[in-house]
Formats: sequence, structure tokens, C-alpha cells
Amino acid sequence: MGLKSGVPELLCPAGDMQRLHTVLFYGADAVYLGGTFLNLRSKSKGFEMKELPLAVQLARSYGAKVYFCLNALLMQSSLRQAQKYLQELKGMELDGIIAADPGMISLIHRYIPDIPVHLSTQAGTYNALAARFWREQGVVRVNLARELSLLDIRDFCREPGLPELEMFVHGAMCMAVSGHCLLSAHLNARSANQGLCTHPCRFDYRGVAMALEERTRPGEITWELWEEEGYSRIFSSQDLCLVRFLGWLSRQGLSALKIEGRMKSVSYLGIVTDVYRTALDDFHRGDKRPGLYLKELAAVSSRPLGSGFFLPAGKIFSAPETDCSPNKVLARVEEKVGSKDWLVQVKSTWSRDMDVELVLPGLQRPLLQRDMYRLEGVGRESLQKVHSGQQAVLSTPDGRIQENLLLRSL
Repeated sequence: MGLKSGVPELLCPAGDMQRLHTVLFYGADAVYLGGTFLNLRSKSKGFEMKELPLAVQLARSYGAKVYFCLNALLMQSSLRQAQKYLQELKGMELDGIIAADPGMISLIHRYIPDIPVHLSTQAGTYNALAARFWREQGVVRVNLARELSLLDIRDFCREPGLPELEMFVHGAMCMAVSGHCLLSAHLNARSANQGLCTHPCRFDYRGVAMALEERTRPGEITWELWEEEGYSRIFSSQDLCLVRFLGWLSRQGLSALKIEGRMKSVSYLGIVTDVYRTALDDFHRGDKRPGLYLKELAAVSSRPLGSGFFLPAGKIFSAPETDCSPNKVLARVEEKVGSKDWLVQVKSTWSRDMDVELVLPGLQRPLLQRDMYRLEGVGRESLQKVHSGQQAVLSTPDGRIQENLLLRSL
């Protein structure tokens, strides 16, 4: 793989080993992942300590880096457990630890001083003075706050004496400030700041005739909820999508562009990684295909895609389809089980009479025609249809099939 000069590192999420395989296959330069303690996706499967060396070894086989997340806010009651956890990380060949809490950062420097520290978005870095402060504390890379605009980022990156800078370019945004939200703690006694967010901002709510007037705006309704038959997502933000601006971002000297989504599906992560990998490579060659990028991203998105705070006037680039997406991921190839046979994990209902699209890296989407494959059960019985959650055997002479490949309907 290897990074090209002037092209930022593509940093992708890996919530478990299957997701790690997928994002590496589709072109991640680096991955960020967590264990079972003190990271902001505590409900994702994560990586047990015994799995971590295998994850690092796999990433190395692709020439990719591994950053480990310890980015939850450190509670007093967790101090001893955190120290023990850091001691267990000694000797792991990690390329960085992502942290936010100053106490955690001091513990990292004490117990594993040879591993670089990267500052999480959870720390909320909005200006160059703050970035230089963190550099003085031994932080080598800082994640810029999502609330920064294009002009803010430009001016930020021009400042001297900064650590490496990275920023999120795709994925979920929080209705609070970079995750500092108490809704989940209030409703479900699960704190977002401890990686246990239940995402109440994504819940469906029904307004029951409430209107609010603000003191300095008499006679004007400031906030209003309307009673409806159904339920609406009244807090949920659009998802961030900056794929159209990768060229501009690359020219600012950012070290890494980051995709959110350790708890997203394998299908989502594979396609999003492929889009951003290809878009960055296109930029390096002087090409761009924004319409194709957005079409692919919209097919796997459940919320509107927009520019967030990046543009002076936020813009929505696409909205999710109201009907079922015509390009559903049907399956993921797990392993080769014969000279022409592949074990697949089925993601959506797949009928034998369907032509299938191969989701090859580089936004290549060749066709596997229905007369060029068979579907079989794991016992090798012939099948006419398979359903989500099942395993099946895909038998085909097509030489483009390989492990980790996604297969999609037309």
C-alpha cells in the first residue's frame, strides 16, 4: 500500500476482526480499534488482549498502522484498572494510543512511553494554541474538532509549531460538542463519555403540542413540536460527508483523514472505505468523480449526508432513499473452500436468478451473471434462495472472487 507524497493517511474504524479484514482489504492506510475497556465504543465487540497481536500482524501484512483507543473520560474509580490495562499493553507493537483525558495521557507516558499519543476528538481541540499545548504534553497528533469550518481549518493548519493534525471526513456527528452529551446518561444511565451511549438523539419521538417562547423574543415561537400520527427524529444530526473536498483537505497538510463507524456494519465500512480510498487516489492522479462517490455513499447511508460545519452554510448532499436501496449488499466472501468454491456470509436475501455485482476495490463494479455461478448450502445441497444470517457456498469459475469481497445486487 504505502502513502503517496501529499496524500493524507486514510484512517478507518475496526470494531472487530471481521471489520478489520474488510477495511484493510478496501484500502485503509491505518485503523483505529479498541479493547473491552475505556474506549468510546464499549458496546462494540472490540478486541480482547489475546486478539490484539493478531490484529496488528494482519494490519502489517497490508502495510497499515494500528492505533488503539483509550479515549473514554477516566473516572476516579477506574484508575487502578486503567494502570493494569496499560501494563498489559506493554510490548504490543501499536503505532499510537488515542486518548482524551489528561489523566489517561499521563498514565500512558508513565507505563508505555514508547507508544505515541494521539489526542481524541473528545478533547475538543478548536485552535492552534490548544494543539501546541497538547504537543508540550507529549501528544504527537491532534484530532480537530468537528465544529470547525473550512476557514477555521485553513487558518489552523497554517500555524507554526503544531503536532500532526487529523480530522473526521465521514460518519455520524453528535448533537452535543464532540460527544460531550448527557442525554444517554439521563435516560438510560449509560454515559456517552464512558463509551456507553444509547444514542437518544437517534430515537423516534412524537411531539405532543409543545411551543416555547424565548424571553428576549416575545411574541415569537422559538421552538415548537407538532403532534403527528407517527414519530420523528427531532434531535438527529445529518451524517458528515466531505468526500468532495478531499483535494482541498489534502493540500492543507493534514496527516490523516478519519472515517467514523466502529459499530457500523461490514457492508457499510467496506463501501465507505472503498469510496474514500479511491477518491484520494483519484485526487493524486488529478481525477475526480464526485457524482459516483456520492451515489455509492448514499446507498449505504441511513441519514442525510451533509457538510456539517465545514461550509459556512451547511449543505446536504444527499438524503437516504425512502424505498429499499437497489444496491443491497448480498454477502461477504469469507474463505476459499474449493478450487472454485467460496464460503460466504449472507447479508440480504439472495435469489439464484439474480445477477450480482462484485464490489472490487477502486470502485470497480463488474457483473457476475446468474449463469456463471451456483448457490449451495454448507452441506453442498443446491439452493435457490438464501437469507440474511445464513452461510452458503458460492461456486463460480470467476477468478475475481477473493476473501473479504462484498457482493451486491443490481
